Amino acid sequence: MRLSDTTVVIRPRSTWEAMDLGVLLSQRHRCLLMSSWAIVTLPVFAVLTWLLWDSPTLAVFIFWWLKPAFERLPLYILSKAIFAETPTLKQALYQWPRLLKPQLLASLTWRRLSLSRSFTLPVLQLEGLSGVARQQRLQVLLQRDASAARWLTVIGAHLEGALWIGLMVLFYLLLPQQVALDWSWQSLISAATQDWHWLEHLSNGFYVLVLVVWEPIYVAAGFSLYLNRRTALEAWDIELVFRSLSHRLSGATLALLLAATLLLPITPTAWASESAIATPDSPRMLQQPLTSQGSRDSIKAILDQPPFKNRETVTRYRFGENQAADQGANEDHTPQWLKALLQMFDNRDFGALATLIEVVLWAAVITAIGGLIWYYREGLQAFVSRRPRPAKKAPHPPPPQAFGLDLSRETLPCDIAASAESLWQNNPRAALGLLYRALLSRLLHDFDMPLKAADTEGQVLERIEQLQQPALLAFSKDLTVHWQNMAYGHQLPPAHVQRELCNGWRGVFDSGIPH
Repeated sequence: MRLSDTTVVIRPRSTWEAMDLGVLLSQRHRCLLMSSWAIVTLPVFAVLTWLLWDSPTLAVFIFWWLKPAFERLPLYILSKAIFAETPTLKQALYQWPRLLKPQLLASLTWRRLSLSRSFTLPVLQLEGLSGVARQQRLQVLLQRDASAARWLTVIGAHLEGALWIGLMVLFYLLLPQQVALDWSWQSLISAATQDWHWLEHLSNGFYVLVLVVWEPIYVAAGFSLYLNRRTALEAWDIELVFRSLSHRLSGATLALLLAATLLLPITPTAWASESAIATPDSPRMLQQPLTSQGSRDSIKAILDQPPFKNRETVTRYRFGENQAADQGANEDHTPQWLKALLQMFDNRDFGALATLIEVVLWAAVITAIGGLIWYYREGLQAFVSRRPRPAKKAPHPPPPQAFGLDLSRETLPCDIAASAESLWQNNPRAALGLLYRALLSRLLHDFDMPLKAADTEGQVLERIEQLQQPALLAFSKDLTVHWQNMAYGHQLPPAHVQRELCNGWRGVFDSGIPH
């Protein structure tokens, strides 16, 4: 394998760009890839269909399960084509039995459902690794591009299904109209199962045709991911640059060396001998404008200045005996009995005892604090603010008006019924308004009914109904109906209504209803 012979540009790419390169690579060799795939897979599908005619689903399942064996042929073609060694169709078919030998059982059993199959297949087929070496190699390769390889398999499975359904729909659309009309779901269900095996095998054939187009693309995309990962790991692009430089400079290297040798000046031997014994203290060096001693002094002066050396003066107070204490700090004058006592305290038993003592002491402190609070509780109450009792809410004042009517008692006459009768002859509207206003005033003041300025006539009747007084409720309903007809509909009540309403008022309120 020579990297300089590649037919694609070797450089690090993103995962999706690498897969796009695989698609372009499969398009470049699509005739060879599709024809080789069809020659290998179509006979296998035909044999499975013939052997399993009564089980179309099992036939297509076995064919689908054998896909890893078929995928080795497109990978072989692509691996040769990328290095300008594209095999012929005959050569590729001749190599396919040899390609099936390494680890075929593993590819069709526990590795069959691997989502990164297209990415790991070159490790098996091109690098020839197995066992521990293969596992170590995959651990390195799958560190970065494993997710892209899995997504390639997932998207490929969905694309296969979509193309399969599309071919079946296209087949149905191309049927003659008369044949399509004769088909119906009822006829398909009622017909014998064996009569429709040919249709199931035909749909399986559509799936096989889809794989002829898609599988070379899938293998090429996984192979390009593998090449991209190796380019990043082994720096193939940098290696190619150095190789091109070496080829470019190889012809002129010898000529440049000869020219450099001829052009070098011939130096006297005395110079070499003199320079060999020259030292910083030699007379020749001391006669230079900058002597060795001057250089040392200059370097020392620079090193004594910031940022190499930062001097700082600190002023503080200290006792006179601190110096003596510092001098004797390193001397150990600890008595032996104290050392033995400390060692005894380091024992585990004494550690547990110390923990128990600590718990007892904390319990004693908490108990003492609680006892003090209890003993002085009477005195503490003087300093603790108590929550004041919530003040009683003042009753809301009754609304002065409702429906535009004044409800205060001072504005009403003493005899409501007599006043309404006197007003009825000349102003029936005022008479009804007086009766309704007097009713609301009585409900508000005598019955303590919580009327609001926004209440409607219906809400007032609902509250009257809650009082459970049938006579009051009947009179209120009758008066409300006539009041609404007059106020909103401008309909005058009949003449007999005057007598009924006034007598009703006297019967309800002048008779002294308990409330």
